Amino acid sequence: MSATPGKEVEIKFIVRDIAALATALRAAGFREKTASTFESNTLYDTAAGELRAAGSILRLRVYGERCTLTHKSRGESGRHKSRVEHETQVSNAAEADAILRALGYAPAFVYEKFRAEWSDGQGEVVVDRTPIGDLAEIEGAPEWIDRTARLLGVADADYITSSYGELFFRWKQQNGSAARNMTFAECGTPRPEL
Repeated sequence: MSATPGKEVEIKFIVRDIAALATALRAAGFREKTASTFESNTLYDTAAGELRAAGSILRLRVYGERCTLTHKSRGESGRHKSRVEHETQVSNAAEADAILRALGYAPAFVYEKFRAEWSDGQGEVVVDRTPIGDLAEIEGAPEWIDRTARLLGVADADYITSSYGELFFRWKQQNGSAARNMTFAECGTPRPEL
């Protein structure tokens, strides 16, 4: 849920206790829209890495039964992560992959997670269990993000505006991992118990 159509505004934060966060979300008036569901994301790029160099992403996401194709432009720096985003549902992930490859794009990075979606009708909080740890995103209007963060006990200093790719490469350096993708198998992380 974007602050304005075509614009994504969000922050991430580290989740130390999934159950406590769920309790805090309910207390703040959120309801769970989607229970924790496996999600696979493939970022595509040209052989020369033109999209990455431009700060853009082209992503094919499979989340449960849904498949979404997304383009995001370079983000704006600041307290919240903000970037122009265009996305559409596609009915067949394999065909969407074939189209992207025919246009000269190839998979450049894959990341997985189990995602639960929560909403209060004004914005969304998603809780992601990833191979590199549990994180959550608060997405909506900037003032709503800050208000929601306070309700959940998230301090300004805990705001993360890095992408999952950036967080993964930091994790790789810290852990000396040879993983090329942020998948449970490559990172050697067991899938979370649901």
